[in-house]
Amino acid sequence: MMKLKPTALRFSLVLGVAGALLAVPTAAQAQARTQTPARATADHSATLAALNELKAGGGPGAGVYAGTRDASWNLSTGTATVNTNDPIAPDEYYRVGSQSKTFTAVAVLKLAEANGIGLDDPIERHLPGVVSVNGYDGNRITVRHLLQHTSGIPVNGLPLAQARPDGSYTLAALVQDGLRFAPASQPGAAFQYSNTNYEILGMLIEKITGLPLHQAVTQQVIQPLGLAHTRFPAPTDRAVPSPAIHGYRGTRIGSFFFWLDGTAFEPSTFYGSGAVISTLRDMTAFYQAIVDGTALSPANLAEMEKTFELGQPGSGNGYGLGMFKTALPCGGTAWGHDGAVPGYYSQTLVTEDGRHASVVTNAHLVTNIPGAQMYKTLTTALCETPS
Repeated sequence: MMKLKPTALRFSLVLGVAGALLAVPTAAQAQARTQTPARATADHSATLAALNELKAGGGPGAGVYAGTRDASWNLSTGTATVNTNDPIAPDEYYRVGSQSKTFTAVAVLKLAEANGIGLDDPIERHLPGVVSVNGYDGNRITVRHLLQHTSGIPVNGLPLAQARPDGSYTLAALVQDGLRFAPASQPGAAFQYSNTNYEILGMLIEKITGLPLHQAVTQQVIQPLGLAHTRFPAPTDRAVPSPAIHGYRGTRIGSFFFWLDGTAFEPSTFYGSGAVISTLRDMTAFYQAIVDGTALSPANLAEMEKTFELGQPGSGNGYGLGMFKTALPCGGTAWGHDGAVPGYYSQTLVTEDGRHASVVTNAHLVTNIPGAQMYKTLTTALCETPS
């Protein structure tokens, strides 16, 4: 579902939603807006310019919520709902896509610590027979390999699993579907971003807790952190709560954008790898809670921040246990994740000194996903914010 960019950031490649066809000219989306404070546009003109570039490659709208540990600001360009003047605000709901993996990872780390499960335990010990198919050896694939996408399970996209009569998917069906692909590498040898890793981890969470995954992650992560505007929807709960940023799939013909409304979507399509719904403000709070040590024990945080190097040697980019480490152009590093599902493309990055940037654009394009523009918006917001 993901494709590695030179920046070592990742984004999802997913296909197919249904909805009403809508069209608006590019000129109608050119206005930029800021909510709070009123001076933000003038103070953060470089971020606004980058945000406009992101919308030009994504859209129909884009928003950023950024700042320091002591103060935050936000900018919006375009619209949250086509054919309206509806700025994207930091407390509006959207689907965070693969940022959901960090929620799943935190739940796994907490449950493993509480139940005496080692990160280097073979997954076969806890889920007998689940992974030992089609050339995979569950005795060689560890919990850490799954968390870090080094299991050897290859990249995959929209599942072809058998749906239940209500249109939802079980974790077992998603895992079986993902393991139809032969191993791409030996366990621990290479980074292969695969949703299947996190669906297997979802099965592990359910095995430990005896609860459906959405309930377990809510109890283990969302509620303890007080993320009041974050939801892990149950299978068949396809609505985005109000106030919602509407999500679209789109294409471009000349000077016009044509959008398919994809806001309603079956959450179990990606479940442990991409089902969470949240807001810009809550996603910031979530990653800040991880980096500042609130979400996890010191030992678990240390494990989470052990990275598998990505990109050129010495680049400073890597993937830990459910989080990316990103080298900033102004120096230092940030932690977070990106995500894309039908309708949305988003990412959050936070630094240890308290700077933060969370960005969303409310379209997922099948081709030409604006990964470079997303990276530029995030890093510009972080680098023009005083540390």
